[in-house]
Amino acid sequence: MDSISLDHIRLRGYHGVLPQESVVGNWFTFSLKVYLDLSLAAATDDVTTTVNYADLYRIVVEENAQPSKLLEHLAGRILSRIGAEFSPEVKEAEIDVTKVTPPFKAHIQGATIHLHRIYSK
Repeated sequence: MDSISLDHIRLRGYHGVLPQESVVGNWFTFSLKVYLDLSLAAATDDVTTTVNYADLYRIVVEENAQPSKLLEHLAGRILSRIGAEFSPEVKEAEIDVTKVTPPFKAHIQGATIHLHRIYSK
């Protein structure tokens, strides 16, 4: 199946369980992949036969602006919107959301969650 990906979008957000995380904020990265049939777009060069990746980016930005305690909730909201706005064209989607500097007493490159949704067959 064909896909469209947005890789390593880096945004400031206010997600986390600890009270300080909703005040101080953190950097988050988002990597998103949606699966769909792109054969018509590849053959016709017609933008109306594909999903505009700027619209996918907009969803990530808008959902990131709404704080969540859990990265799972944030990622779930993004995938739910993609399913609602782009079904039946988008058949599946997956996302990685990484908190770049989680509040640990260690050097870590990030804490990542991964969600995968199937919208239709």
